[in-house]
Amino acid sequence: MNAPLFKGRFAGKVLVVTGAAQGIGRAVALRAVAEGGQVLFVDRADFVGEVAKEAKSRRAAAFNADLETHEGAAAAMRHAADTFGGIDILINNVGGAIRMRPFAEFEPAQIDAEIRRSLMPTLYCCHAVLPHLFARGGGTIVNVSSNATRGIYRMPYSAAKGGVNAITRSLAMELADRNIRVVATAPGGTEAPPRRIPRNAAGDTAEEKAWMAEVVTQVKQSSFMKRYATIEEQASPILFLASDEASYITGSIMPVAGGDLG
Repeated sequence: MNAPLFKGRFAGKVLVVTGAAQGIGRAVALRAVAEGGQVLFVDRADFVGEVAKEAKSRRAAAFNADLETHEGAAAAMRHAADTFGGIDILINNVGGAIRMRPFAEFEPAQIDAEIRRSLMPTLYCCHAVLPHLFARGGGTIVNVSSNATRGIYRMPYSAAKGGVNAITRSLAMELADRNIRVVATAPGGTEAPPRRIPRNAAGDTAEEKAWMAEVVTQVKQSSFMKRYATIEEQASPILFLASDEASYITGSIMPVAGGDLG
């Protein structure tokens, strides 16, 4: 199913989309360009530039940054502002569970890695974008959280996404009088093409593959629809929340998980 394009919906808007090299972030960034936005595709993967070129538009640009550091986040925001003259919308899409295993099986370093990947890029990017939104007189932040704040074998990831939910609610309350909305989606399991960069560079053991299969079963059974979402079914709510159509929505976390509220 191809999602409809709302041509001109982001005309005159500058968007920063993180994690834009693959998956949901790629779909969001490409659609935002197609709908009239000026978009900076941000990722630490070198091929993010190739993805931005798929948009076939001067309104698309790419930037490599490690958003697990504040320096990387700040550099990305500066580049967007220097390239397009400011920032109106930030879509924080970086994150994803690295490993699936019972919490008792996680090593301390693995716990730290999960928190760094799925919490810190959102926290740092929210902080780094604020001067640019203040300069603009307002704007919107859309965080991509997860319904896996309730789920098996992803406890550190669940904790990180619980932190993203807290960022969303607290920052929305703090920034409402600055004309800045902060919202989030909470995706469930999503079908995606094979990743060009695997979530776990070390590879999964046979035991981890078995745990992953249990996670897939739990996610599908927890969904009323008993299936995974498509990429388009995740991108559409993100873009709606980023748009002026959602102008009276802030502090909300929209579940996009086929009925599973997480």
